[in-house]
Amino acid sequence: MNKGRDSKPHIGIYGRRNNGKSSLINCLTGQDIAIVSDIAGTTTDPVKKSYEITDFGPVILIDTAGIDDIGQIGEKRISKTLATIKTIDLALLIVAENIFDDFELKLIEEFNKYDIPYIVIYNKVDVVKPTKEYLGKLQELTKQSVIKFSAKDPENIDEILNQIRIAVPENAFKIKPLFEGLVNQGDFVLLITPVDTEAPEGRMILPQMQAVRGVLDKYGICIVLKETEVEYFFKTTKIPIKLAVTDSQLFGKIDKIIPENIPLTGFSVLLARNKGDFDSYMQGTPEISNLKDGDRVLILESCSHHVTCDDIGRFKIPNWLKKFTNKKLEFEVVSGLASFPRPINEYALVVQCGACMITNKQLKSRLQQFKDLNIPVTNYGMAIAYTNGIYNRAIEPFIS
Repeated sequence: MNKGRDSKPHIGIYGRRNNGKSSLINCLTGQDIAIVSDIAGTTTDPVKKSYEITDFGPVILIDTAGIDDIGQIGEKRISKTLATIKTIDLALLIVAENIFDDFELKLIEEFNKYDIPYIVIYNKVDVVKPTKEYLGKLQELTKQSVIKFSAKDPENIDEILNQIRIAVPENAFKIKPLFEGLVNQGDFVLLITPVDTEAPEGRMILPQMQAVRGVLDKYGICIVLKETEVEYFFKTTKIPIKLAVTDSQLFGKIDKIIPENIPLTGFSVLLARNKGDFDSYMQGTPEISNLKDGDRVLILESCSHHVTCDDIGRFKIPNWLKKFTNKKLEFEVVSGLASFPRPINEYALVVQCGACMITNKQLKSRLQQFKDLNIPVTNYGMAIAYTNGIYNRAIEPFIS
């Protein structure tokens, strides 16, 4: 399941087999999008569906396999279910029939581990009503009220939707403006956007479009041009540029053209500051100089795309790193949110793309496991700037 293409808040539905997780999703969406059956284990792999919550916005609902699945295949299903917790912004824990033990405790433990807010829903209230003792125990453990629900008579579905509106973290759907603190109304911003093999036919790549929108959101004035026209622009105009942003691959060339009094950075560095763990990137990037022969570098792409001979993550960054360090390095690339090919402690450095296609939570969870092991992490743009000798200039606009 490629969750990397959906940057909307992700809501996971968890619980035992046949607790009515799929029925709840159908009630929430008003559609029969999840298979419902009295046979336990109907849902196998996690399934996701985009859905619009009134007065809130679009979300991704994820229906998961039962946490109590059995057998060798069942264990694999459970493993996939637990893996989704790293990528969600909110969990709905579905309980029923006054049952709550190690399976539910395991889920809550995982929610807490990844700092995931969760809502507890007692489902199938029409079949078995919850006892006062059960509800008291559950409320004491979770420190929250339990919502009682029946898919056959979903009269309080609005209560669940309202709790979702309240519980989804604000940073899951609201990202600070890309140029916050950098651009004011009326400022001129120069966006240098090459049109190469990685640019879709007739379109611009997403980070460039996000930058255009970011300048407009701050009531700035965009000047968008190709790298071949930058020198001509400065020779023929006297427009006062507040900030120049270039494709990271052009850092070395553009650095020589943009006057030193004009701040210069990259699209990928902007995204890193806006969406990534910028402080960790700043700590991790200089570790490039400490790479040794035989070190393994992990390249993380947030999306899957057609690979060309000019691919930045698979070819250009590895070549820049090898040339800069003059070391024999090994590289592995992981696209989307796929699993890693080896234990993460075998990597000496992680290079994350701009992450324009995944949520803040997904990015944070993705990188946290490396930070926990003190494995340095950096970003495409910051790594490129570092290996091209203009790292300090690229991060200077963001240092107060």
